[in-house]
Amino acid sequence: MKKAAVILDRDYTIAPIDPRLFGSFIEHLGRAVYGGIYEPSHPTATPEGFRQDVMGLIRKLRIPVIRYPGGNFVSGFRWEDSIGPKESRPRRLDLAWDTTETNEVGLHEFVSFCRQVDSEVMYAVNLGTRGPENAKDIVEYCNHPSGTKWSDLRIQNGAAEPFNIRLWCLGNEMDGPWQMGQKTAYEYGRAANEAAKLMKWVDPSIELVACGSSSSMMPTFGDWELTMLNECYDNVDYVSLHRYYGKTNMDTPTFLASTMDLEDFIRTVASICDAVKGKKHSKKKLNLSFDEWNVWYHSHGQDAELRKEKKWGQALPLLQDIYTLEDALLAGSMLLTFLRNADRVKIACLAQLVNVIAPIMTRNGGPSWCQTIFYPFLHVSNYGRGTALNVLVDTPVYDCREYEKVPVVDAAATVDSTGNVTVFCVNRDLQEDCVLKLDLRSFSSLSKLEHICLTHSDPLAVNTEENPDNVVPHSEKPLFSEDGTFEVRLSPLSWNVLRITD
Repeated sequence: MKKAAVILDRDYTIAPIDPRLFGSFIEHLGRAVYGGIYEPSHPTATPEGFRQDVMGLIRKLRIPVIRYPGGNFVSGFRWEDSIGPKESRPRRLDLAWDTTETNEVGLHEFVSFCRQVDSEVMYAVNLGTRGPENAKDIVEYCNHPSGTKWSDLRIQNGAAEPFNIRLWCLGNEMDGPWQMGQKTAYEYGRAANEAAKLMKWVDPSIELVACGSSSSMMPTFGDWELTMLNECYDNVDYVSLHRYYGKTNMDTPTFLASTMDLEDFIRTVASICDAVKGKKHSKKKLNLSFDEWNVWYHSHGQDAELRKEKKWGQALPLLQDIYTLEDALLAGSMLLTFLRNADRVKIACLAQLVNVIAPIMTRNGGPSWCQTIFYPFLHVSNYGRGTALNVLVDTPVYDCREYEKVPVVDAAATVDSTGNVTVFCVNRDLQEDCVLKLDLRSFSSLSKLEHICLTHSDPLAVNTEENPDNVVPHSEKPLFSEDGTFEVRLSPLSWNVLRITD
């Protein structure tokens, strides 16, 4: 049996955790909207057509912000198509996903949905096939009180009060050849800067996210950030990062070590932001928006055939990955990485929320259920708010195909406003238990420990409509508890939540 230790001190903190670290993403892609959050014929549907069973699960996740409407979709999107009477909205070919968009769910409907699930909209503007003027117009439509063409049109369309959308994405993955309106770093930087200027002239209170590289694997990664930030640094507030991990042709130890790459990715982009800050003699520090992240690989092959066979269909079942226990552990480690970098990562959006590489699945006309990745997100969103603590972890390590000295126990910790501490950890070992000692001497008033564990005898176990509770959390008892010192047993391949309270 392996042994590890975690030492925490109330004075050693990283940063306050921005609640927007627990955001998510809904794109007009696959069954995320139609058949996901929206299904007017469903037995639980609201008068607007939103599925109440799905909204109930989303509320449990306490998601403060939802990115919308894309993603790749946004780079060919006319926002004006999504307002006004539904019967008058045009049907358009969506070149991003080879489908037809009906625009039945649009801007007003999505704002209403977000309010019903206690969330805010993070809206992405089209800087692919459109430009700064269109970006300015939608800010005026959404946020200006009244007395202008666009604000009065919003009122005419039924929203007397402004939507007050605070957070905006300046396009999506503009370095990618798959993107409509792909740009060079200089072209994008100029377009983003001009859009940012106009948008903030309309509403100075908004915050803007500039597109970083769509992946750290892009050949232009690094140079893209330097070049585009040189053009728009003064007018933007965040730089976006996107990262997906897959297990294709990879063994489990290497797959679970993937967050070693994620840590390096974050630090690299932060250092580039600081380099541009220094070059410009700026006093402003740019933070990071990890506005797309997840495990994604199960659906790759089948999606290509489906898009070819059903081209221009509606709400095709695309990107419907069915997640395993292993996937949940990696998703959990990604969340831990964001907590450990809470001084720079202020926004993160799990991509996506329903049906499309998502924690929640549905059947049209039928039930909804939680995938394995639902639970680490649920736990961190509910128990990981407050301040991130600097965690000293003494753990065995292992080497694998792509990484050396990978910690067997991956951990992060937080303290909330009441002084309660939560330690999140993953045991990456495939076979052995690990006894974890928690040393919380400076939190001596905390005497109670709750241990929540997510594990299964089969690392490839999944949840399905027929068996939705196959992989679910359960409670464990601590091995030892006395005077601010605790010992717990971490099962092999397990996600663990350790709640220490008074």
